[in-house]
Amino acid sequence: MFKLYEYGELNQSKLMSYCGLNNVKHKEIIDDLVEKELIVKTEESWGSKTIIKYRVSQKGREILKEILEPYEALFPRSEKVVDVSDG
Repeated sequence: MFKLYEYGELNQSKLMSYCGLNNVKHKEIIDDLVEKELIVKTEESWGSKTIIKYRVSQKGREILKEILEPYEALFPRSEKVVDVSDG
């Protein structure tokens, strides 16, 4: 979810790559996040292919906020602090 928050929206290939996951072995993890409404899946036609894209849902943002804000308070980054309350 954090990678999706970081990048906004990612297609399935990029999401798996950025997370270090294998599409065949780990797709059920992504499907589970969709089923639990933590991320949103959209499909776009692109010629004869269908592109699958994901983004963090509002429910996912709320969970990220609950987890990350206390973590950031305990272990602040020297660079930029992530604000998950933005839309």
